[in-house]
Amino acid sequence: MSTVDIHPSAIVAAGAELAEGVKIGPYCVIGPHVKIGARTRIEAHCVLEGHTALGEDNHVFPFCSLGQVPQDMKYAGEPTRLTIGHRNTIREYCSFNVGTVQGGGETRVGDDNWIMAYVHVAHDCMVGNHTIFANNATLAGHVVVGDWAILGGFTGVHQFVRVGAHSFCGVGTVLLQDLPPYVTVAGNPAAPHGINAEGLRRRGFSPEAIAAIRRAYKLLYRSGLTLAEARERIAELAVEQPELQPLIDFLAQPGRGIVR
Repeated sequence: MSTVDIHPSAIVAAGAELAEGVKIGPYCVIGPHVKIGARTRIEAHCVLEGHTALGEDNHVFPFCSLGQVPQDMKYAGEPTRLTIGHRNTIREYCSFNVGTVQGGGETRVGDDNWIMAYVHVAHDCMVGNHTIFANNATLAGHVVVGDWAILGGFTGVHQFVRVGAHSFCGVGTVLLQDLPPYVTVAGNPAAPHGINAEGLRRRGFSPEAIAAIRRAYKLLYRSGLTLAEARERIAELAVEQPELQPLIDFLAQPGRGIVR
């Protein structure tokens, strides 16, 4: 006997795949290519369309739109995808779009993310795990967000920007360039304001590791060194502090230039 709970007013297309324990609330619309994992709850008035897949134990609150076509004029109806992992909380009025062929064909959101109301995740974005997006945070297309990153309310992220792991954006931040791991920024445009020390402590980073990350920050932002020189000095510190390796790897990748 199926344990799927579909409200009588919901419209679920014949091709949709709903796993055991899924709950579909009143007035939802679920398209024919949608797959929903076990125990995921879709509250009232949500619309899930496109080639959209949700994992297990997600909770999607009312009035969300997941899997609609991207806001990209190049999109020509290709069967691109939206993939959402496990145990995510997605609050009211969020909109996540499928990807584009030009951007790899997939928008992806990982596991254990806390997504507050009115968040927009545009086409071809890649969001990691354990992130927090406060109300009205917005990602333009092709943005990459690392694990444990926090975006404050009304943060706006420019297309193709990378947001490093464990970073923190204050409320109202406008992020036009790449944000390195561990760094805190705020303002329009974003400016650096130290490291996310409190977040690192909460996640179990040792005092020695946090001190090393703070030294790396000073090399990057307060030493007067060029970016290449700072990266070389940080690499020397990483020999004994492996927590710095993600920062070195991030700085080595091409992008839009870092917030500096």
